[in-house]
Amino acid sequence: MSDFFQNGTITTLHKLNKDRVTDMEAELQSFAEQRPMGLVLPSLFSELEGPALESIIKEISQVPYLNEIIIGLDNANANEFAYAREFFSALPQRHRILWNEGPRLRKLNVQLIEKGIAPKELGKGRNVWYCYGYAIASGRSEAIAIHDCDILTYNRGMLASLFYPVANPAFNFEFCKGYYYRMADAKINGRVCRLLVTPLLRTLKKILGPMDYLDYLDSFRYALSGEFATRMDTIKEIRIPSDWGLEIGVLSEMYRNQSRKHICQVEIADAYDHKHQELSPEYVDAGLSKMSIDIAKSIFRKLATEGVVLSKEVFRTVKATYYREALDTVEAYYNDACFNGLTFDRHQEEKTVELFSQNIIRAGDTFLERPSETPFIPSWNRVVSAIPDILDRLQDAVEEDNA
Repeated sequence: MSDFFQNGTITTLHKLNKDRVTDMEAELQSFAEQRPMGLVLPSLFSELEGPALESIIKEISQVPYLNEIIIGLDNANANEFAYAREFFSALPQRHRILWNEGPRLRKLNVQLIEKGIAPKELGKGRNVWYCYGYAIASGRSEAIAIHDCDILTYNRGMLASLFYPVANPAFNFEFCKGYYYRMADAKINGRVCRLLVTPLLRTLKKILGPMDYLDYLDSFRYALSGEFATRMDTIKEIRIPSDWGLEIGVLSEMYRNQSRKHICQVEIADAYDHKHQELSPEYVDAGLSKMSIDIAKSIFRKLATEGVVLSKEVFRTVKATYYREALDTVEAYYNDACFNGLTFDRHQEEKTVELFSQNIIRAGDTFLERPSETPFIPSWNRVVSAIPDILDRLQDAVEEDNA
């Protein structure tokens, strides 16, 4: 369900007309003559065997305006890469698979390690970074979108909505973030965004006072969505976080590099569901527990670059204030769920808040112990400066793998 309310410091594009997909795709085909479009799909091999990706590929195969599709494939051996090539052959558009565990890309990664500019962690951030590098090398796209490969409610209208703001030459948007509400089986999902990010941002505004960066982040209706689109020039200069702070990190990079008037968010779905992470309260290096720590660290690091002095005392105050703010949020969602006849496990929600409050302290301690730690992968502009022919090498490696 949509509305037309504009909140915060960025433009919100609403899904007011539900029957726009066909017309929007026709317009995008026209835009593609001036601004060719490419899609990045960061995927684990296990997602090829999951319930979502086959349906996603069927939808994408009907998209008429895509100039290229770049698939980043993680956790695949040689036989699995061969299977992936067959799996994605259903796509009629030009597509290339980056076999990240393959010998050619591993050799390339060793060269980056020797220069001290390689991704330091395995994961989605590294996958996306290499896909962006290939997109730059191929030179076939002027606008790039990215979305996850585990979306159970996918339809091609989501992609059209995501591309439209950055592909339309009449608009001046450089970056577009998708948003939606998360619900499945009569239950409200999206715990990390609902119970960590929003209460934490509002806590920090209470403690630190008005800050443009916090107002900016709080303007996004779903800051952790994995769906966004950007113009090509932008991806050459941003630094991709390698941990679970990817989405917040990308928003922070856009804040650093772009005017607010060049950033928007767009409603891409009436409802959205994908693979759910376990809470993992007993393991700080897994599931939503690790995600919450990485996200909090990402926000704290950005605040430090904005000149905010952080200390143990500040983090203790943040934890206490966050806990009260988050419990009030649980109350609000409980009322909302009851109003709509939805299932709501209040005990589990409050247990989640307790874990997140502990992880705010863990994130703060890590920040204070290693204040110079940088989880960002260098921008491709820097990498090219260090190894001038790196994009040619990357393109050659991918083409040989896909030959």
